[in-house]
Amino acid sequence: QVQLVESGGGLVQAGASLRLSCEGSGFTFSSYAMGWFRQAPEKEREFVAAITTYNVDSVKGRFTISRDNAENTVYLQMNSLKPEDTAVYYCAASRKNWGPPNALDYEYWGQGTQVTVSS
Repeated sequence: QVQLVESGGGLVQAGASLRLSCEGSGFTFSSYAMGWFRQAPEKEREFVAAITTYNVDSVKGRFTISRDNAENTVYLQMNSLKPEDTAVYYCAASRKNWGPPNALDYEYWGQGTQVTVSS
C-alpha cells in the first residue's frame, strides 16, 4: 500500500521558516521524482518544487527541496514566509524522473499539511 505522509506544517508569523517533511512507503522511493504542490482556498493546486531521482532540484526562490532516499523522505525548506504562502501543502511522487511541474504527472499523493502564515 502506497503512502505519503506529510508533516511539519503549522501556524507561523510572516518572516519565519518551516521545514516540511514527507515520508513515503509502499513503493521504490528512490525511483520516483518527488514534488511539492500547494493549494490555497478557492485556488487551483500550484507547483512549488520538484526533485529528480538524481537529486537535481527546481529551486523556487525562498523554497528549497531536498530528499533522503535512505529515509524515504523528501523535504521542503521554506524561508521568509509570507501570508500568501498560506495553503495546504502536498507532496507527490512521479515515475517521470525529471520532476515535472504538472500535477497530472504525479501518481501518488499525500493528504497534505496546513501551513498558515500570519501577518
